[in-house]
Amino acid sequence: MEDQHMVDEARFWDFLEAAWAPLGAEVDRARRALATRTPAPGEDFDGKPPFAVVDGALDGFLDNLTANSRGLSAEELTGFDRVVERKLHDIDREDVHAVTDGSDDGFLYARGFIVALGRDFYAAVVRDPRTAVLDADCEGMCYFFAHLHRRRFGDFPDTGSGLSRESFSNPAGWLAPA
Repeated sequence: MEDQHMVDEARFWDFLEAAWAPLGAEVDRARRALATRTPAPGEDFDGKPPFAVVDGALDGFLDNLTANSRGLSAEELTGFDRVVERKLHDIDREDVHAVTDGSDDGFLYARGFIVALGRDFYAAVVRDPRTAVLDADCEGMCYFFAHLHRRRFGDFPDTGSGLSRESFSNPAGWLAPA
């Protein structure tokens, strides 16, 4: 099962990249700029101008993702939803929230933005949460593959993980200091 999860995850990130690719070089440069920022101690980035370029391209990205998903089976949609669920759960952390802010839903949507931007941005935020962007959100990414599954097959996929993607549900991410 773990090997299949790794295959799904690698394919998932490639699938996201394929949805970003038609949006052009400027959008690609902006996404990479967000992922490669190196914050100085105490420096707070507002994400602009690369953020504005990426934010303006999110709808096109989601449209491309929808078009690219048309031929996916129920199992493939469930596999991708399982990856989204895991990625959202893993960054449900106090240090990420400290940068992105947000209520329950707002923090979920902020984490959706982090996942939607792709592997490089996601990995950058995991390494250094200060790379995240305040008030950025992509609500559509949070349950994207689950909603596609429901529309095509009549129900939400059962990922079988026992994880929740909802905010503040990852106990390891919210440990009180000793």
